[in-house]
Order: sequence, then C-alpha cells, then structure tokens
Amino acid sequence: MPQEPRPKKLLEQMRDVLRTQHYAIRTEKAYVDWAKRCILFHHKRHPTEMGRVEIAAFLTHLAVDRQIAASTHNQALSALLFLYNSILKFFVLDGWLH
Repeated sequence: MPQEPRPKKLLEQMRDVLRTQHYAIRTEKAYVDWAKRCILFHHKRHPTEMGRVEIAAFLTHLAVDRQIAASTHNQALSALLFLYNSILKFFVLDGWLH
C-alpha cells in the first residue's frame, strides 16, 4: 500500500504560492530567504508561535544592528507580510498581526 506524501514544509509552501501567483524568481528567493532569516533569528521558532513583538524585534535588528537600507527593510517586511497573509492566513492590519 503506498504511503501518503509528507506534508510540505513551510518554506516549500511559500515557494509554491509565490510561483502560482507569478512572482519573479528573484522575489521568490528573496522572500523565502527573509522568512528563513526571521525564523533563524528567533532560534527556529515556527512563525505561528510568533507575533508582532517577534517581527518587530527582527525588523529592529535589521535596521539598528545590521543597518540595512530602507528599501531592503521594506522588502523584509513585505516578505513577512506575505508569509503571514498568504501562507499562514493570519490577518494583518497596518503591518502588524491581529
């Protein structure tokens, strides 16, 4: 009897949705990378276990400690909003989880 396929991991799901919504391949890679960096920054916690405090901490780390450009910061924020809105189906209002 054939085994059921394993469920796809979160970042694989994110790649699939980005592709089905026809995002550019470079955008796909960047968004998945930002999601992965956020997860690693929080010691591999699953995004469903994190909220606005953790997202704000990651974005603050990028701005203050890493001193990334504003456009790069906006890309990281957009990637996390995509993750929470399109993949995890959390309701995001004004850039923050509710």
